[in-house]
Amino acid sequence: MTRLIETLISGLSLGSIYALMALGYTMVYGIAKMLNFAHGDIIMVGAYAVVTSVLTLGMPPLVAILISIAVCALLGITVEFLAYRPLRQAPPLAVLITAIGVSYLLQNLVCYVTGGLAKQFPDIPLISQSVRVFGVKDKLAVFISPLVAVVLIVILVLIINHTKFGMSMRAVSKDFETAQLMGVKINRVL
Repeated sequence: MTRLIETLISGLSLGSIYALMALGYTMVYGIAKMLNFAHGDIIMVGAYAVVTSVLTLGMPPLVAILISIAVCALLGITVEFLAYRPLRQAPPLAVLITAIGVSYLLQNLVCYVTGGLAKQFPDIPLISQSVRVFGVKDKLAVFISPLVAVVLIVILVLIINHTKFGMSMRAVSKDFETAQLMGVKINRVL
C-alpha cells in the first residue's frame, strides 16, 4: 500500500510540473496561434541560471530563482522581438520553422557554454528537507508542487477572467485584427 501511495504522490508531483509547462504552451498557442518549440528551452536556460547563480556566484537559492525568472522573462521577450515579431504576418510554416530554429539555437548555445555536462541542481533549504506524509518519505518539494501548480493555475484564471490585460489576451485570442482595431496593443499582449 505504501508503494502505491508513493507512486501516486510522485505522479502527482511530476504531473503538476507537466501541467504548468503545458499551460505555457497552451497560452502561447491560444493567443499567438503558434507552437513555440523554444518554450522548454527557455525554461532550461532558467534552470542553468539557478545552477550558475548558486554554484558559481554563491547566491542564496531563493535569490537565484528570482534571477532565473528575470532571465527567462528577458529571454522570452528577446526571442519574441527578434524572431517572432518580424514574422507576425508570415505563413504559419515560416513561424514553425523559426520556432524550431530558436529551439536548436538555445540548446546548442547552452551546450557550448556548459560544455554539455550535466549539472547537479542545488538544494533549496526549506523544500529540500525530507518529510513523511501518508507514510511516504520524500522531499517537501514533491509534496507541495501539486499545490503550487493549482495555486498558479487559479491565479492565471483570475488574471485572464478579471483583469483588463486578461480581457486583452482573450480578445487577441478570438480575433487578432479586431482586437487591434479596438485599441489592444497586440505586441504587448504577445
